[in-house]
Amino acid sequence: MTTDTTTQTTTDGPPGRARERQVSDFTALARTVQEAGLMRRRHGYYWTRFAVLTALLGAFGIAIVMIGDSWWQLAVAAGLALVLGQVMFLGHDAAHRQIFASGRWNDWSSLVIANLYAGMSYGWWNHKHSRHHAKPNQVKADPDIPTGVLVFQTADLEKPFTGVRAWFAARQGWLFFPLLLLEGLNLHAAGVATILGRGEIKRRWVELALVSIRLVGYVALVFWAMPVGLGFAFLGVQLALFGLYMGAVFAPNHKGMPIVPANSRIDFLRRQVLMSRNVRGGRLMDWFMGGLNYQVEHHLFPSMARPHLRRVQPIVREFCESRGILYTETSLLQSYGIVVRYLNEVGLSARDPFQCPLTAEYRSAR
Repeated sequence: MTTDTTTQTTTDGPPGRARERQVSDFTALARTVQEAGLMRRRHGYYWTRFAVLTALLGAFGIAIVMIGDSWWQLAVAAGLALVLGQVMFLGHDAAHRQIFASGRWNDWSSLVIANLYAGMSYGWWNHKHSRHHAKPNQVKADPDIPTGVLVFQTADLEKPFTGVRAWFAARQGWLFFPLLLLEGLNLHAAGVATILGRGEIKRRWVELALVSIRLVGYVALVFWAMPVGLGFAFLGVQLALFGLYMGAVFAPNHKGMPIVPANSRIDFLRRQVLMSRNVRGGRLMDWFMGGLNYQVEHHLFPSMARPHLRRVQPIVREFCESRGILYTETSLLQSYGIVVRYLNEVGLSARDPFQCPLTAEYRSAR
């Protein structure tokens, strides 16, 4: 189901004054934010998080060795999945240039955090995520919405689904969260495939060295400290819960928000606001989602330090309301409900509309 935004502000307006007014809208907002001091760096905040997460990872390593052959290791695996999720949020911030003024410092921070600490490819993730930020929810531009295992829109379908694929698509909303249990493995595999592939990747050998140290060292530690069966159970729990955590945080941001055609031209402010969804909550939600609950503000100011997102939110909301731009915010559970319903609706629209059980049985018998 491909849905264009319904407000007049998202369509191609006449050149001249309307276009200039849209551009000046973001300029005015950015000036207000800059004057409020909300674009300044927060080095103390980030150095503290880096130190705490490093200490926690070290503590989990010691716990694995000390606990040894015990099913309590599965509790350690669950805790490690949560900490690694927080590690990835920190890597996300570094990749967006939120931590340091120097691009080189941010790049190397991302390499250490993503590749060495989490075992993922910074180069793979950064390339993909940058394209998403440029044109969120736009067909053929946003790498997060092409049809794969799941169908997020039907504009790129060559033909309707039939058979088992149609059955799966019609229920993909309900299957979405169980499938996230495989996302942790997928994230590691996609990163390694990119590093070993033929495509251009900056600092390929550095990424390969750091990821190898992390993955080989981690697996070796697990199987040295516990029996093979328990080791596989530990890795399975850790990867499954890590993938579920990452998916549960990133899914509410854009899934179920308008998807626009490939030829749409929308000004930056409206593109980022209308395609993004915030999640309500207090400090606990800020921690759980790594600041991504302020998705609108993050997309407007991707280099803004995470602690400032809470402070800039009322400024952005008021600014959007003053210009009639729809600002979307829901609770976490409401967002999950929207995601499930949306995916089921898209999956239903991807099926062969003329397929029925008798027809399918007749076709299979021929």
